[in-house]
Amino acid sequence: MAGGASSPALVAAVSEAGGLGFLAAGYKTADGMYQEIKQVRGLTGRPFGVNLFLPQPEYPGAVTGSTGAVRAAHPVTAAVDVYRHQLAGEAAWYQTSLGDPDSGRDDNYDAKLAILVEDPVPLVTFTFGCPTREVIAALRNVGTRTAVTVTTVDEALAAQWSGADAVCVQGIEAGGHQGTHRDNPEADGSGIGLLALIAQVREAVQLPVIAAGGIMRGAQIAAVLAAGAELAQLGTAFLVTPESGAPALHKQAMTDPLFTRTELTRAFSGRPARGLVNRFLREHGPYAPAAYPEVHHMTSPVRKAAAKAGDPQAMALWAGQGHRLARELPAGQLVEVLAAELAAATAALGQQGAA
Repeated sequence: MAGGASSPALVAAVSEAGGLGFLAAGYKTADGMYQEIKQVRGLTGRPFGVNLFLPQPEYPGAVTGSTGAVRAAHPVTAAVDVYRHQLAGEAAWYQTSLGDPDSGRDDNYDAKLAILVEDPVPLVTFTFGCPTREVIAALRNVGTRTAVTVTTVDEALAAQWSGADAVCVQGIEAGGHQGTHRDNPEADGSGIGLLALIAQVREAVQLPVIAAGGIMRGAQIAAVLAAGAELAQLGTAFLVTPESGAPALHKQAMTDPLFTRTELTRAFSGRPARGLVNRFLREHGPYAPAAYPEVHHMTSPVRKAAAKAGDPQAMALWAGQGHRLARELPAGQLVEVLAAELAAATAALGQQGAA
């Protein structure tokens, strides 16, 4: 839930209610992450986690000339330039400028890791890749457990090899970015559904499984636990809570009849991410290049200007496939409701088994 939805208030409320709240460190500075960790600690003494984005690999440029001083334009750079030209009208309409696509690829990863080793939290998870064994060992040495988001069996095997304590198995139903370790445009839309992926990962690795993707009800939690997961992780379900830092327009769109479906798109960030289908996604999604985080940085001012103008049609309305099931409850109450639904579903399954 990077981008502000995962506020300290939401994290604390979920943990206080008996869940495990997560602070999204993506797109924040290292100091910004640290300040929010302090805020969470001021609100609750219960455990919580922090999620980090892995740095993205540099696109290798083609070098020409004997000295290597002159670099030919890389195809990705050229594609970003074409997309920038296409988005010029959006910037003009919202009276803003497009962002610098070269604002940074590492998301302050090393600085954030240094803080988390110096001042540990109970759990750290990783998205967009698998950390090195050295990183996992450094966190383990200070008492921090780790989990890696995976979308395939191969990614789960890599997480196990790295020494991670668990894998967060993300089905294609999930809202927001797909946590694939490598962005492969040829694999767009070919992700695996959550229940099938849980079964495949359980047979391949010996790590606990956290299930994520489209879960909105306690009965669904019971289903993923029955399928072999130890825990269930929910994002979209908590996006509409009062404690969520998501913009009001985003929260309203979740159950607005105007937005009937979700779709995976590169339109806003350059990486596949599931969001509500709006005008920007329809018009620009087919032409967005595979260029993350360049496209993310470039579209950021337009998205912010659209939100300021009260126009959800150019915002990144990240949402899982179950978004219409969102309930506007306080986060703590939502945890209690989910727990009650889970207990009822588990009891029903037990009765069916006995019969």
